[in-house]
Amino acid sequence: MEFEKRYVALGDSFTEGVGDDDPTRPNGVRGWADRVAEQLSAADPDWGYANLAIRGKKIRQVIDEQLEAALALQPTLVTLYAGGNDILRPRVDIDALMAGYDDMVRRLREAGAAVVLFTGFDSAASAVFGTTRGRTAIYNEWVREAADRHGAVIADYWRWREFSDLRYWARDRLHMGTPGHLLMAKKVLGVLEATDAIETPELETAPSRTRRARMQEDARWAREHVVPWVKRRLTGTSSGDALSPRYPGYVRL
Repeated sequence: MEFEKRYVALGDSFTEGVGDDDPTRPNGVRGWADRVAEQLSAADPDWGYANLAIRGKKIRQVIDEQLEAALALQPTLVTLYAGGNDILRPRVDIDALMAGYDDMVRRLREAGAAVVLFTGFDSAASAVFGTTRGRTAIYNEWVREAADRHGAVIADYWRWREFSDLRYWARDRLHMGTPGHLLMAKKVLGVLEATDAIETPELETAPSRTRRARMQEDARWAREHVVPWVKRRLTGTSSGDALSPRYPGYVRL
């Protein structure tokens, strides 16, 4: 299938769509990138869409496993968010990693694609992930430099404070839930200056809980989500090890 306009999404779980469950779609998720592609195609059927993102991938893996495949697709638009899984590692040389990131952006731009880059989310409110806030701030400066140097545009996740509301997040508190993916799609389409028919999600009223209930909920969250996540880090495994890209070639959604 030939498309005049070609959108390729690169990255990790954020772009794969984890947290926005849909058993009818590849890997059982939908996500903001699918929703962006749907809106682009609704406005112009000449848009094709490929999504090479896989959960758990780090920057080096995105470069090694996704970049050449993306270039072979000759995209006219690329969205790229990679680095979150690196930031969460016990030790990381962000400066060294971002040299490879910058080169990836350069190659995508030299191939003629418009490129949208994401800053990292401000985790200040998280008791667990808030300790990585400084790393994310450094990462964000490198992203902004890459955008300035190569003529990419920024989807500024760090400054979109609406996402601090936990009702936008999935039960694991690490990935956005369906409301978060809807809002992110609308934000990205705004960055692209594209029209959309996505309504801002209406959030359910947050139930009042006693301190004891909140502690029990936190304990259950740690047991069900944090412990398995830590185990994967210690064993060097990833939730995406057995997965393939959701849409390795162009489709129309």
